[in-house]
Amino acid sequence: MSRIHVPKPGKQTVQIVTCMLIIAGCIGGIAAFAGPGAAATGTAAIQQNTATENVSEEAYKQPVPDRDDEYFEAADPENDWVSYINPRDKYRSPYLGDGSGKICVTMVNEAGEVVDGQSIPNTTVEVPTGESLDWHTSADPFTVEYPLTEHYERPLDADQFGDSPDLIKGDGYLDSHCMEIHGLPEDGSVEYGEVNVTGEHADDVDVVGYIQQENEAWDADVDPIDDAESYEEAGGGWTYYPGGSHGQVVVVLQLDDADGNIDDSKNIDSSDDSTNNSINDNTDDDGDGATTAETIPGFGILTAIAALVAVVLVRRRR
Repeated sequence: MSRIHVPKPGKQTVQIVTCMLIIAGCIGGIAAFAGPGAAATGTAAIQQNTATENVSEEAYKQPVPDRDDEYFEAADPENDWVSYINPRDKYRSPYLGDGSGKICVTMVNEAGEVVDGQSIPNTTVEVPTGESLDWHTSADPFTVEYPLTEHYERPLDADQFGDSPDLIKGDGYLDSHCMEIHGLPEDGSVEYGEVNVTGEHADDVDVVGYIQQENEAWDADVDPIDDAESYEEAGGGWTYYPGGSHGQVVVVLQLDDADGNIDDSKNIDSSDDSTNNSINDNTDDDGDGATTAETIPGFGILTAIAALVAVVLVRRRR
């Protein structure tokens, strides 16, 4: 019986095969370990970029004054309130009692972030006020002109929204333009009318609603969008009583993107499943696995290394 002679593989051949097997194993391990995370990271990045692109004006961030700042005024020892210097803060003369309050306007972009109105120049917001505030220099009506930073020394003066454990009130950033009231009788009333937006970009501003709190210190743990109510629901004013001599209202306005991308960040959040399904569909349709390879970090590098090693070893064999 004849024997079939099988030549023994050379040393270089063994090296090539071994290197290729090791690299293939590394690629498989990286795919299994990083694949889901890489896909999730990519989806999150798409969502964040889309939300940022769909605002007509970037957020305006101004930290609240700290206790050593010239604009810090006072804080309640029992942590019920904090006050910052406001040039629109006036005391009635004659002083009739401890009735106090605020009427404020907050402008946010399509993502709900505070802005100062750079995208809506020559636009004016007016909040009518009642007879009890005729003496106030910022009343009748309370008028706010945009952009705030071009018209006011203190464009924002209050932190009305947010809840930080490190602060008495708010989230640490000014968000509202207010007029403040002091010296009304403790059984008096404050009235305000519906907001009116006029000017060059009036059509680019939506009235979200009103947030009114009366007869107690302001609770900043509210959301300017979700907690805003209609004028009728908010009440249009308040009446003081002994022990309840404070009231505030914030008129919430929102920029309306001319391209119709209002609240696109919310739409992105609700479309996570469709985004992921789209990615999966593309992967299934692509039989050569190109989509999967693109989501694996280091795949291209490892492939290049494998090719170089093979070339070097082949040359050595020759």
